[in-house]
Amino acid sequence: MNKILPAVLCRILLLAAVVIFTACNASQKEAELQEHVFVVNIVHDPQKLKTYLDYHQHIWPEVEAGFKKAGYRKITLYRYDYLLVMTISVPAGADLGQMGKTAESYDKHCAEWNRLMDGYQTGVAGAGQHEKWVEALPFYRFTKE
Repeated sequence: MNKILPAVLCRILLLAAVVIFTACNASQKEAELQEHVFVVNIVHDPQKLKTYLDYHQHIWPEVEAGFKKAGYRKITLYRYDYLLVMTISVPAGADLGQMGKTAESYDKHCAEWNRLMDGYQTGVAGAGQHEKWVEALPFYRFTKE
């Protein structure tokens, strides 16, 4: 019986080490991500809004494959009336312009998707003449540590 106890204890310690290592590694990966927030309006037309939302219920697989290829970790869209908010998580320091080009060049359908969606979007107040999506910059953050 005394021989069993050290073996069990050894397994428990090994399992604990794996759990701790996994938790630390996951925490480190999360810290290495950077979140960006963008806003855009949809053209003020109920049918265009409905069609735009319908497209996003059935995003073309090539588009999501392009996102993966480019290195995006997470993309979430939110909506309030005709205002859209997009959050993206990418590796810290990533070049968003290059990531967009990589995603779009993955497949001809990716560029086609962007052209199609562009027809539904219009800039927000204060956006540049040829700008639609505008990055919203953080000015306050609360974190419980």
